[in-house]
Amino acid sequence: MPVLADFHNHSCLSPCGSLELSPRVLAELASRKNINVLALTDHNSSLNCPAFARVCPPLGILPVFGMELTTSEEIHVLCLFSSLEASMEFSEYAYSILFPFPNDPEVTGDQVYVDENDLIMGTVANYLVNPLDLSVDEIGSKAGGYGGIVIPAHVDRPYFSMTSQLGVVVKGPWAAVECMHIPPVAAGSPVDTLGYPLTTSSDAHHPEQVGRRSFMLDAEMEALAPDGLSGGIDLAVLRDTLEKRPR
Repeated sequence: MPVLADFHNHSCLSPCGSLELSPRVLAELASRKNINVLALTDHNSSLNCPAFARVCPPLGILPVFGMELTTSEEIHVLCLFSSLEASMEFSEYAYSILFPFPNDPEVTGDQVYVDENDLIMGTVANYLVNPLDLSVDEIGSKAGGYGGIVIPAHVDRPYFSMTSQLGVVVKGPWAAVECMHIPPVAAGSPVDTLGYPLTTSSDAHHPEQVGRRSFMLDAEMEALAPDGLSGGIDLAVLRDTLEKRPR
């Protein structure tokens, strides 16, 4: 039977996110909204994914690990991985090519990573919203090298999107294209999404935003997570399932 999914959510690690939105709180709120498949995608980092991995399965949620990466063109792209280990390895790589501008918590917000009980484990020194030295043409193959899939984020938004930075959605190895609304419209005109499958996601930065734009996946939980909720997601099955989405 179909499952309710949400592939774009932030936590207290993202400087633009609420300190109240820990991985635990995110999972608990999503559970109340009957979300079955939930991704944590902080800006350019997966450091809160270990805590996320622990809090989701007891709530009956399949956790998906990743990040919202900022390309060198300042386009936001969701990168989702099959396992926590792959996500953490890519996160380490991403931080190594992040523009090295120190974060000022008083100006841009805190960047804290926590454990499953919301205890602060550390902070991130460089501002995570900055772009990486990685172009939109390179991100698909680079994330794919870590076993990940990529989904351009909020293409109908007037900032940090393909349409805001390039004027159009460009071709790539996209598993889907995320938009705020289906059909997507930007600057008063329809967005040509080139026939890619479409998703919506909450892009939650604050507790009250969790679950506001979740979407349905026509898949069985057992197919998406053949090794159980703690074993990661089968991205091949997810790709096939996304092909059934509206275009």
